[in-house]
Amino acid sequence: MTDVQDVVLCECFARDGLQHESIHLPLEAKVGLMEKFARAGFKRIEITSYSNPKVVPQFADASELLQQVKRYPGVYYKATCANTRAVQRAVADVFAGFGANEISLLVSATEEHSLKNLARSKAEQWLNIQQMVQEAGHHFRLIGSLSMAFGCSLGGEVPMEVVVKDVQMFAQLGVKHVSIADTIGVATPKTVKALMGLLKREVPDVELIAHFHDSRGTGLVNYVAALESGVRYFDCAVGGVGGHPLKVKYGQGHTGNVCTEDWVDLLHAMGIKTGIDREALLEIAAHCETLLSRELSSHVLKSGLNPFVNGRYK
Repeated sequence: MTDVQDVVLCECFARDGLQHESIHLPLEAKVGLMEKFARAGFKRIEITSYSNPKVVPQFADASELLQQVKRYPGVYYKATCANTRAVQRAVADVFAGFGANEISLLVSATEEHSLKNLARSKAEQWLNIQQMVQEAGHHFRLIGSLSMAFGCSLGGEVPMEVVVKDVQMFAQLGVKHVSIADTIGVATPKTVKALMGLLKREVPDVELIAHFHDSRGTGLVNYVAALESGVRYFDCAVGGVGGHPLKVKYGQGHTGNVCTEDWVDLLHAMGIKTGIDREALLEIAAHCETLLSRELSSHVLKSGLNPFVNGRYK
């Protein structure tokens, strides 16, 4: 494990990943994973969601998990919040002494996806976000999350100006980190550079986070395009798991996050410091396959780590 890094990666297996799984991991397995992620060098870990346990039973243990996880200095443990009730639960856990120190606030770029995913119009959700920010106070680092930023399976094309306006609205509410999500995996390096470049110019004070899905096998090339556009924060998930809730499908239903170990290995080969222990990460990937009882979408777990760094053997 090393603290030196050029980029900051958020490991999303335990939330965005597990929401897609029919297997419910026991609490002790989740606690063990959090320990492994932190020891491997992740500075941001998406630990759970304050979802309604009747809707997403995978996260019914959110508070208990937060209570049991050992905290590492300098690590952000993020919980997802979809409404004010979720933020109130997050605040209650802070006052109880074991809360998350980062929460994400969800908005959809399109009206259609907002109604399907959040059961609110986009305007209603923005009013909801204002209340959530007030409820959160100064207890957390706030992460805005904008779904369907590159196109929507329900609403079609999304003009870049719409994304800029949404990011500006987050900024006006004091949310200075915003995740730009390619929810259905339709971005290309060209559209990534165009959108990220525009956002960098129009909302320079916001730290952009790339949250892309690998639905069409373009996740890594799009992440490189984001990196070349000046993005330094990236979300990913071990084994490329996740992408949408188990009972919700976007498009044909095939999705998945950018695979953490593949992305880390590529960055390492490019000479980009991640602060992540690659060997430990491979062990974690193999462990996650065991936990989920299936083969995951990991290339380097099968092929091995790249032995070259900037064209030279390690």
